[in-house]
Amino acid sequence: MIIRHVKLKTLFIRLDQLLKYTGIAETGGHAKELILEGAVSVNDEICQQRGKKVFPGDHVTLEGCEIFVK
Repeated sequence: MIIRHVKLKTLFIRLDQLLKYTGIAETGGHAKELILEGAVSVNDEICQQRGKKVFPGDHVTLEGCEIFVK
């Protein structure tokens, strides 16, 4: 399992941007695909909204990867 910790310099980050930033998604299109397929969970709930705002304290999981946002 890949675990990543991301410290935000802003109030929030959009889910698709987070996936690109962490290198889990190669492109914005790839991030969109992962999200729309229902492969991504935010705080243990499947999320299919690309523009979902992810805040410090949120936990994102997909395909053997976990992202902790600080």
